[in-house]
Amino acid sequence: MKKIDKLVCAPHFYTMEGEGVGYRAEAAMAVDGGKILEVGPREELFSRYLAEEVIELKHHMVLPGFIDAHMHTACNIMRGLAQDTNNWMMFGLQPFDNAVTDEERDAGSRVAILEAIRAGTTTLGDYESKMENVCAFIDKVGARGNIAQTIRAAKRRVYKPGELYEFDDIMGEESLNRNIALYDAWNGKANGRIKILFGPQGVDFVSPGMLLRIQKAVKERGTKIHMHVQQGDRETYQIVQRYGKRPTAFLDEMGLLDSSLIAVHLTDCTDEEAALIARRGASMIVNPGSIGIIDGIVCPSVAFQEAGGNVALGSDQAPGNNCHNIINEMKNVCLFNKIKYQNPEIMPAWRALRMATIEGARAVGLGDTVGSLESGKQADFIAIDLNCPSMLPVYTYPMRNMIPNLVYSARGCEVSLVAVDGEVIMQDGKFTRVNADEYLAAIPQYPDGIGQRAAKEFFEINGTNAHFMNEDKL
Repeated sequence: MKKIDKLVCAPHFYTMEGEGVGYRAEAAMAVDGGKILEVGPREELFSRYLAEEVIELKHHMVLPGFIDAHMHTACNIMRGLAQDTNNWMMFGLQPFDNAVTDEERDAGSRVAILEAIRAGTTTLGDYESKMENVCAFIDKVGARGNIAQTIRAAKRRVYKPGELYEFDDIMGEESLNRNIALYDAWNGKANGRIKILFGPQGVDFVSPGMLLRIQKAVKERGTKIHMHVQQGDRETYQIVQRYGKRPTAFLDEMGLLDSSLIAVHLTDCTDEEAALIARRGASMIVNPGSIGIIDGIVCPSVAFQEAGGNVALGSDQAPGNNCHNIINEMKNVCLFNKIKYQNPEIMPAWRALRMATIEGARAVGLGDTVGSLESGKQADFIAIDLNCPSMLPVYTYPMRNMIPNLVYSARGCEVSLVAVDGEVIMQDGKFTRVNADEYLAAIPQYPDGIGQRAAKEFFEINGTNAHFMNEDKL
């Protein structure tokens, strides 16, 4: 018998192998050195392996850990401050974003990361302007990070509708250099759990020349561009005014629509534009909750998939979406597309689960590493407690209802165990590497100061939420 680190046993495994969900009943998973050796019948694996630890999950299903492909965790410190308003970025978010300090952003980020892991996320696709401390915390908590750092040349201020952005070339160069420095410092660190991407905020926020330089840097380093693409009519207006083309056509003409691009949102894309991006070899991240709340739009992820592209799910940021919970996003992407197409079959639960796991991993360049429970992959897995009220009753014949229950009924509390590289980092609501209560307790000291600093600009803009405050509706 071969000695190994762990045998994980459960009545139900969803490996995500093949084109479906890879269901295995009464199975076990052999884990050694942080990798999956195999998943197979329980009796067979116990006859071949002698495990130092046996994890018995008697009333659970085991899945690959979720991929939250696009997050702005630093924005979590502004949770609940920018919903229910038009011109979300400028009139909703910007007054508060201008007031928040780096210390406050880091505090919010830590809580958002804990929230995501608690709901089953093992890979965090975070994206902001200063990511060193985020990388350090992801390392500390034991999760996997697919991290981009914002590259931006447009000056940070509130722009009125129709106003073109002002560019600061020095600021743009500094932000590009910070991304390069982050790559040099963190790519491949944390035992390979941290991967660094390049993060131009959008085609409207940097010059064409800088975009080409970023693409060159990415290809030289074997990484990817993580960029908002055609994320709204604001971006479309900026690019049409500057270059006479819509963003997708502009990017295509520049040769930027290729396999090195992860295109986020596609909010203002037509189905034809989305299909073109997919055919060029780029991937997509859809953030249904965030864009639904911010723009009232269902992004063209179905058209992207039908054109052969891989689509990942993301929670985006708390001032827009208000949560970092991929279970919530699986439900949203199903419901919104069913309503959009008036077709209850257009986005089934199993498809959403693939977007949260194997298809999401492929979309962000991690398909050979995580996203499924297969031999040779890293042992990133979660366990769902089937005794939770939201998961009951459990049917296995004539159909299995566990995946529909997970997508349409679960809330995140059903996740009882989270493991990365075979190490359990959360079990029964408790984190094994950090004291979560310490980070939660730090948050109440910040809102008063942020509110006082943001108030003048908030009321001067006189947006929807300022009206709600004056009318006693908040």
